[in-house]
Amino acid sequence: MSLLTYFKKSYARKKARRVFQQYGTRVDTFRFADNRTVEFANWLNPLLKPKTITQTELDFFAQYIPKGSMAIDIGANIGDLTVSMAIAAGREGIVLGIDPNPIVFAVLRENAKVNAGKSNIVPLQLAAAEKETVFYYASSEASMSNGGLIEDINDNRHGKYKLKEGIQGVHFGKYLEQHYGEWLPKLSLIKTDTEGWDYFVLKTLEPVIARYRPVIIAEIFHDISTETRHNIFDLLHQYGYTILNAGQFHTEEPIVTREIKTKEEMPKAGLTENIIATPDKA
Repeated sequence: MSLLTYFKKSYARKKARRVFQQYGTRVDTFRFADNRTVEFANWLNPLLKPKTITQTELDFFAQYIPKGSMAIDIGANIGDLTVSMAIAAGREGIVLGIDPNPIVFAVLRENAKVNAGKSNIVPLQLAAAEKETVFYYASSEASMSNGGLIEDINDNRHGKYKLKEGIQGVHFGKYLEQHYGEWLPKLSLIKTDTEGWDYFVLKTLEPVIARYRPVIIAEIFHDISTETRHNIFDLLHQYGYTILNAGQFHTEEPIVTREIKTKEEMPKAGLTENIIATPDKA
């Protein structure tokens, strides 16, 4: 990289952190040994590293998501994992990609389109929540590439940059029953990445979890309380789930896990980690 290119990229990153602007996409094609191709619309936001879809990632989701099944990605962002989930489910299956952020949702919607011939992604712009109320989206940087939901527009926990348009929150368990009830018997996996709201989202899904017993991948956000961490453990443990610590959950490489046998072994405060919960066989 030339010095001029370095300074241009550095300036673009600094500007993206401070000044909001729209960024386009570039559709990349990834080819695999079995002659399959997968497309991904990479967002040209200078703060983001381009997404690469790997065979390891495809294999990871294929072990949990059978062809023709249903999977749900809550906090899908631009679809960086949604696409691989949907390739596993295939055209005959369905993957709901949910994100409240209208900026990244535009890219998620594009990723649903570029793989329409080999997958079935349904993008939904809403806030999966425990109550039907209005939220706002906040971020620590102006490009809004990542952040979280707040109920009070003056709340700065996720950063000072905020979208003024309200985002409707829905009780997600009820929403699924009303709109996708016919698919729920085929539900294989739920992934949540909601910047600290994961427990409350899972609580709304408790009847679904109890009845259909999908694999659950959930983020344990760095600043949630010890009580909430224990609550997540208790919720999953009571329904007979084996819980694994999956660390940073980098799916491009094989994921190393360790079993969490007690609530005290849940990821500790100060570090964001992820868990994989698999239902015990009856």
